[in-house]
Amino acid sequence: MAPAKKIALLGTGLMGAPMARRLLGAGFDLTVWNRTEAKARMLEAAGAKVAEKPAHAAEGADVVITMLEKGSVVADVVFKRGVAKAMQPGSTLIDMSSIPPSTARAHAEKLAEMEIVAIDAPVSGGTVGAEQGTLAIMAGGDAGKVLELQSVFDAMGRVTHVGPPGSGQLSKLANQAIVAITIGAVAEGLLLAAAGGANPASVRNAIRGGFAESRILDLHGARMIARDFVPGGMSRIHLKDLDTILTEARALGLDLPLVRSVRERFAMMCNAGLGDTDHSALLLELEQRNAPHRVGDGENKMPGMQGNET
Repeated sequence: MAPAKKIALLGTGLMGAPMARRLLGAGFDLTVWNRTEAKARMLEAAGAKVAEKPAHAAEGADVVITMLEKGSVVADVVFKRGVAKAMQPGSTLIDMSSIPPSTARAHAEKLAEMEIVAIDAPVSGGTVGAEQGTLAIMAGGDAGKVLELQSVFDAMGRVTHVGPPGSGQLSKLANQAIVAITIGAVAEGLLLAAAGGANPASVRNAIRGGFAESRILDLHGARMIARDFVPGGMSRIHLKDLDTILTEARALGLDLPLVRSVRERFAMMCNAGLGDTDHSALLLELEQRNAPHRVGDGENKMPGMQGNET
């Protein structure tokens, strides 16, 4: 079966906008919508059509992609604001937002009653992965439908089918747990090195390629060294995901002590007004409790600083 050609993408923020550009670059007919219309309008020059309402974007689309902040926003846009009603029977909704697995399953059941296929397909890779089309995409739902829409996923990254509805979100929760804990580990390792008199940038280079190597040490470690906390992935969004992880863990009868610990640190950081920083800014919370020790002497690059917006 030929891949879908007409796509609607709802949510053109930090992640949605570069994902839209990748879809346009792959030749798809794309209509976009965003709550703040100006952000969607920025994609017109790349060839996107802009809808004033999300339901208008969904009309006639073979595939509707949502990239929204949380489950309640997805439910509002899809069910209360008319997207599902505007979609044609046999079309597919790919929710690439990060929402609770139970919410994803409920949405899939409700959409199935309307003869709409639902795939929950959250992503990992941040804004860099979105821009480069290298996102890790974790898809829950019908395996055949995921295969059928391979060309859509390929425009944005590498898709892996991980199980029935809700499984994509479970996979993303596992990802977010590992990322948050590893960010904390990298921050502690670099601060330990700096406090002892070693050059933290050189230490990071020295341990690259060993057992400590990771994407987090590579990208977030570099951010910590440069003290660049302008967001790729926002701390407050990661806190939301950590809360979802603990809720899911309780429902499964699990105790996740490392997640609980790092969640409290993210909460303290967000409560201190740092919710819009990149999640690598967990280093700042660590430095605060260990003052005056610091990783490097550079100035912090923070959200909203002139010349540092992404």
